[in-house]
Amino acid sequence: MAADEVTWRAVDDYVERAVGTSDEALERALARSAEAGLPPIAVSPAQGKMLHLMARAAGARRVLEVGTLGGYSTIWLARAVAPGGRVVSLELSDEHASVARQNLADAGLSDVVDVLVGPAVDTLAGMDDDFDLVFIDADKPSNVEYVTAALRLTHPGSVIVVDNAVRGGALLDADGDASVQGVRRLHDLLAGEPRLSATTIQTVGAKGYDGFVLALVVDPSGER
Repeated sequence: MAADEVTWRAVDDYVERAVGTSDEALERALARSAEAGLPPIAVSPAQGKMLHLMARAAGARRVLEVGTLGGYSTIWLARAVAPGGRVVSLELSDEHASVARQNLADAGLSDVVDVLVGPAVDTLAGMDDDFDLVFIDADKPSNVEYVTAALRLTHPGSVIVVDNAVRGGALLDADGDASVQGVRRLHDLLAGEPRLSATTIQTVGAKGYDGFVLALVVDPSGER
C-alpha cells in the first residue's frame, strides 16, 4: 500500500472514532457480507454517513438505490428516510440480495426496504415511482442508462449520486476499459442534460482514490 493510501486509511479511521461512522449492525453487515464471499466493494463508513446525511438534508421520503450488494449502504439510506418513507434497492444477484435482506433484518429495517432482484435496466423500465434521492453504485458501463431512468423517476429538487466516477484518475483515459468509458459517457450526458446541475468530487480514503457525481434535478426552464 502506497504511503498516501496509508494516510488516507488512517484519516478515515480517525474520523470513524471522532464523529461515529459505524455501529454494531453496520459492522455485522460487513462481516456477514465477507463471510458470504461478497466482494469488499461497499462504500466506506465515512461515505455511508455522507449518503445518510445527504438523504436527511434532502428530507427524502423515497430513495432508490441501484446496486444493493450486501445492503451496507442500504442500511445508511434506510435510517435516513423520513417517517413512513421507503427505500427501493435493485440487485442483480439473488445471493447478494439474500445477504442484504439478512443484514437489513438484523438492523431492524426489513419493513423500510424493498430489495428487487434482476437486471436493473429492466427493473427500472417497469417502475413509475417518484424518488427524492437516487444512489447509483452498480456496473459502470450502464451509468447512462441508470441516470436516464433516474431522471424519469425523480422531480426537480431530487438528488442523484453516482459512485466510483473518477476511477483512480482513469476518468481522463479516453482509451480506458468499459467502466472508464461508462463514467466518461456519464459526464458527456451531464454536460448536455438541461435537467441536471452536477459536479464530480474526487475522494480519497479507505477505498483508495475515486470520486462521485452529485447531481440535482432542476427545472430546465429555470437557472442551472
